[in-house]
Amino acid sequence: MIVNASQKTVTIGTVGAGYAAYLHGNAYEKVCGIPVRLKTVCDLNLELAEKLKARYHYSQVTNDFQTLLADPEIDVIDIVLPPFLHTRFAIAAMKAGKDVICEKPLTGYFGAPDQENVGKTVPKSEMLQHCLAEMDELREVVRQTGRRFMYAENFVYAPPIQKAAEIIRAKKTKLLFMKGEESLKGSSSPVAGKWNRTGGGTLTRTGAHPMGGMLWLKQQEALARGEAITVKSVSCDVGRVTECLTEEEHRHISARPEDVEDYGVASVTFSDGTKALCIASDAVLGGTKNYIEIYGNNTALNCNITPTDLLNTYFLDEDGLENEPISEMLPKKLGWNKAFVSDEIIRGYVGELQDFMEAVAYDRDPASGLDLAYETTKVLYAAYQSAEEGRVIEL
Repeated sequence: MIVNASQKTVTIGTVGAGYAAYLHGNAYEKVCGIPVRLKTVCDLNLELAEKLKARYHYSQVTNDFQTLLADPEIDVIDIVLPPFLHTRFAIAAMKAGKDVICEKPLTGYFGAPDQENVGKTVPKSEMLQHCLAEMDELREVVRQTGRRFMYAENFVYAPPIQKAAEIIRAKKTKLLFMKGEESLKGSSSPVAGKWNRTGGGTLTRTGAHPMGGMLWLKQQEALARGEAITVKSVSCDVGRVTECLTEEEHRHISARPEDVEDYGVASVTFSDGTKALCIASDAVLGGTKNYIEIYGNNTALNCNITPTDLLNTYFLDEDGLENEPISEMLPKKLGWNKAFVSDEIIRGYVGELQDFMEAVAYDRDPASGLDLAYETTKVLYAAYQSAEEGRVIEL
């Protein structure tokens, strides 16, 4: 890590010690120019917290969130918890004087405690209004406290997306149509099939990435051209396409949707009449599929995030590879695979944490903040309402 010796150290308290905390940890290690101290890991499961502490050299662990809030040394609370906890912890952190990093999606509708079949019983219009009210409360806390909210949408920071934005700004491109996708064979989480734990299915869980990326790119166009562009309307179709499979046929796909969707396609119309299409599925074999295609008046850009051809691997056996990650969501490493090379870089996590640390150190806004988090959640829940009611939802 390259460090400016005169620069103030940014001290981090992380709440949550699951998979996303490791993605952030890998990125913190590569932040340049800003000294970063990983001080405290907070998780109810102290065993998980100790593992994260050992891997990234945090100073201490705790199972009490108040310890992070009361620590005057901690500048930033990094929230890598399940979505139903995001806004609650973000509000508490900002009221305690901390800046906040929050994983996606910002929030969702989860129902009453222990309420089952939320996705099949609660009207999506009611869910949308609940999300808007919750996000408005968060926005007011940001205004009152003056704290910084940093939205961890890694698609924004993926190198091909960043380069595409640079080209769009330079050429003042009018984006006529975009198509983005994140699809895979289902989540490894045992609760991914339940709305009351995830706030939706694949459209929210994975579709938030390409949707957030495309909304951000559209704003880069608006800034470059001096225009005001908003989302005008959303239409959507969702389904549970794996329900038709027998247990034997289902063995290669992890998706087990109960009251959530495992397939979703949302179409966005912007105020200038242009379009964006977001695709998300839990029924795609062959590894994680991440991309955004951009078609403008003076350019076409294909932002392929994963898989890439940077490294193709071929193995006859898996000896010695037990702890060696090759590619996400591939059950076997045999034969040919497109390996993830520097995953934390190609999927944007390093750029994300670099931007956030600079935002804190230099007292500026991040590229991905509350406005993008708010708009992404609003559009996705309007999409759910569209799918349920069978009509276009005007925003």
